[in-house]
Amino acid sequence: MFDLTRRDFLRTAGAAAGALALAPLGARAAEDKPGGFTLPKLPYAFDALEDAIDAKTMEIHHDRHHKTYVDNLNKALAAHPDYLKMNIGELMRAVDKMPQEIRQAVINNGGGHLNHYLFWQMMAPAGKRGEPKGELLKGIDEAFGSLDKFKAALADAAMKRFGSGWAWLVHDKGKLAVVSTANQDPPILKGQHPLLGVDVWEHAYYLRYQNKRADYVAAWWKVVDWNYVAERHNHAAKG
Repeated sequence: MFDLTRRDFLRTAGAAAGALALAPLGARAAEDKPGGFTLPKLPYAFDALEDAIDAKTMEIHHDRHHKTYVDNLNKALAAHPDYLKMNIGELMRAVDKMPQEIRQAVINNGGGHLNHYLFWQMMAPAGKRGEPKGELLKGIDEAFGSLDKFKAALADAAMKRFGSGWAWLVHDKGKLAVVSTANQDPPILKGQHPLLGVDVWEHAYYLRYQNKRADYVAAWWKVVDWNYVAERHNHAAKG
């Protein structure tokens, strides 16, 4: 199902790996080891998405921002080793059962880890992105009327997100929907399966686009990995 690059990416993700490449988020992969979360390598070079995102932004976003979420998540869970044995999907689903003193730190940093883990895979270099088709395109047409209307809805959600956050296409109770989440809150906190998401934190686009979020979102469509989105949709549709 995955090419070599994506399998290598899963092997580097530590407890975050699991079946996060699919939906729903499931058990840890055989390569995972308990004891902490690790920063996965990008499944492509920093400059692979240059038609939408510059290499320096990708480097800072991954090596500094994502790494900080991972490091802070491990710190928050240092006194709770049982949580470190979970994959990131399981961890985020267990948030409501956690001690109050670590709950928000886990939402912030665990959500940041999960969201970025998915975000890197939701994009791909030229030649590997595919096109919306099959059951995914059928679902989009049924939910939004057309692919163009879906893109407009997601872009609108991205633009209306005040401050930092994300806009998502999710599978929610058997239907496709566009939602927006604040900060690093992941959709799975509401029982939704994320299929596609655009990061609208300023660190995701400011070096090239400055304050022009709309220009960033418009360009971002060029690098969406529709093959990966279709994989997630097909697995979510199967329940």
